[in-house]
Amino acid sequence: MTTDSFSQEAVVAEQIKWMTWNEAIKTQKLERDNFNKDKKANPAPKKIFLDIYTGWCGWCKKMDRTTFKAKEVVRYMNKYFYAVKLDAEMTETISYNGHDFINPRPEVVRGRKGTHQLAASLLDNKLSYPSYVIMDENTNRLVIYKGYKQTDAFVGILSFFGTNQYLSYKQSLSKQAKGPQQQVIAPKTDK
Repeated sequence: MTTDSFSQEAVVAEQIKWMTWNEAIKTQKLERDNFNKDKKANPAPKKIFLDIYTGWCGWCKKMDRTTFKAKEVVRYMNKYFYAVKLDAEMTETISYNGHDFINPRPEVVRGRKGTHQLAASLLDNKLSYPSYVIMDENTNRLVIYKGYKQTDAFVGILSFFGTNQYLSYKQSLSKQAKGPQQQVIAPKTDK
């Protein structure tokens, strides 16, 4: 192996392994099925991370140039997530859960296309770019984040969801909500 080929492999290893929506869904389902058949022999499926962007979005391009290139982000993303780049203005039809999602206005008007129905659905029709959606191992949406994120904040998000810290936080909140009601006692006064 030459030094040049080694350094090229190292560069490739330090990139996020982006997939299409269909690839991520198919891979997650296959790994979930294998895991459910034999939990000891198969790894648990990863969560899905979606970067929902447009071609005209400056902050989306900045995420690609900066945060998505940071070593810690790449490490967390590749370890815990199937990473998907989803163009909110794509024109392809995507079939998912018995529905065909389309872009109802695929033609360019004033430099922009219409919004794809899958992107609109994932974002609850609150369209802002870039937006990020994290889905659990069963494709349930966990959270939506919006806007440019600097590396440190983004690593925190990926770590919180990737390592399942959100589950203990959720359980803690649930226990607090179900806990005994505190009786408030008014302070004694001389009157």
